[in-house]
Amino acid sequence: MARKQKEKNPAGDLKGLWPGAEPGHSAALLKALHILTRDGTLNQDSRRKLKQVLHLVQLLRPPIEDVLKEKDAPVLADLGAGKSYLGFILYDLIFGPTGRGSVTGIEAREDLVATSRALARESGFVRMDFLCAPISQANLSSGRADIVTALHACDTATDDAILYGLRHEAKVIALVPCCQAEVARLLEEKKGALEQLWRHPIQRREFGAHVTNVMRGLFLESHGYKVRVTELIGWEHSLKNELILAERHQRANAMAKAELDKLVDQLGVRPVLLSF
Repeated sequence: MARKQKEKNPAGDLKGLWPGAEPGHSAALLKALHILTRDGTLNQDSRRKLKQVLHLVQLLRPPIEDVLKEKDAPVLADLGAGKSYLGFILYDLIFGPTGRGSVTGIEAREDLVATSRALARESGFVRMDFLCAPISQANLSSGRADIVTALHACDTATDDAILYGLRHEAKVIALVPCCQAEVARLLEEKKGALEQLWRHPIQRREFGAHVTNVMRGLFLESHGYKVRVTELIGWEHSLKNELILAERHQRANAMAKAELDKLVDQLGVRPVLLSF
């Protein structure tokens, strides 16, 4: 009985969960992003995905709203955007309702950029744009990026996002790193008092990923950002669930730079990021 009633009420489960949800608008967007099923309902998997999305928005909303208070038309650059999942959601829930600010998705795959552009037109997201380019070569028409996001950026793509944010003097940088291999490769050749921490390949991979994110946090702090590292979703959903949220408060932090240099000396590895 419950199933039949649910099927007769497409998007009914969305009401009360997605702020400002309107069948045919937010519902159509969420179906395109595979958060709602094709018939507009929520199954167990999509309900879990929706909760994860809203949790991410809850974490990003305060710093984004702070930037909206400071600037009339802030620019958010979503790097390595893929299907622009994050950009669409932030536009729908934050930038769209405020009537100010713009979102640009940057993605190197032409087919994904074309699909995202079509969805933005269909959704009426007039202040949302897309660039087909690698992160390091992407030039925004505004010449600036006040907020930089990178969701599930693999290996050194997260570092590209950090450098992009620094070049554009972003007020907020939000990163969700994914697979990380650079430091693990460097550790493989390192011997010394701490080598038992990474002697086995599986431990070297996990330890390398942890060290990578610690160094990224210190690197951002050394450039004047206040960094918060928190859990994005429950560990039962994904092991890649670390959110690095950085907000700039000063030009530089000598103490953080000293701590980063000390860590590099102790481990004997220096990722390419630290060369910049």
